[in-house]
Order: sequence, then C-alpha cells, then structure tokens
Amino acid sequence: MTENTSAHWEPYFDETEAKAIIGKHLLVGVTHKNHNDEVTGLEQFHGVIIRAGREEGIIVRLSGSGEERWVPPDLSRLEPAAPGQYKLKGSGEIVTDPDLLSMWTVYPPKNSAQ
Repeated sequence: MTENTSAHWEPYFDETEAKAIIGKHLLVGVTHKNHNDEVTGLEQFHGVIIRAGREEGIIVRLSGSGEERWVPPDLSRLEPAAPGQYKLKGSGEIVTDPDLLSMWTVYPPKNSAQ
C-alpha cells in the first residue's frame, strides 16, 4: 500500500517510535485506483496496533472482529487524529477518538491489465 513508486523509496521506520505506537487506536483509509488514476474502491478499517516491525509492518487488530490487518511500516504516514467522531463511509460505523490516522493510495502492479 504505497503511492510512491520510486525504486529507491524507503519507508521511515524507527524502533523506538514503533514501540510507542503499540496499543494505539489507528484509523486507516485506503483509496484503490487504476492505471488511469480513477478510483476503483475505498476501504476504511480501524483497530489497535498490536505489533510494529520494519520487516513485518504495522499489524492492527480490527475492532469488532479481532482479525489482523497489515499496514506498511512507514511511520511517516501516521498522524495524530483530532479528537472527535469519524464516520466510516462503507459501513456507517462511528469511530470515536482514534489516536492515529493513516491514509494510503494503492495502484495495481504496472503489468496488470487494470
């Protein structure tokens, strides 16, 4: 899940900062786009960060289901969430006072027919 397509791109990751986000409530938004930059899907999920590692990524235990989801290990893409209520577009669920937000844009692989 990254919008930076440079072969030299490296995510920002710091072990100390990663330890500090364990236990934080993360709200993630993902926009899926095709090669023409048209939106093909939107996804939102939230839960508690249970692990974070340079190799493993950021692992979120989803609220309500206990399922685990992966987020890329780029700590620069996490930002503090303003206090308040966030309504998920797909489900209408209200998320109150998450600690962090992370937004991503995902494109199909270059050799994909999309």
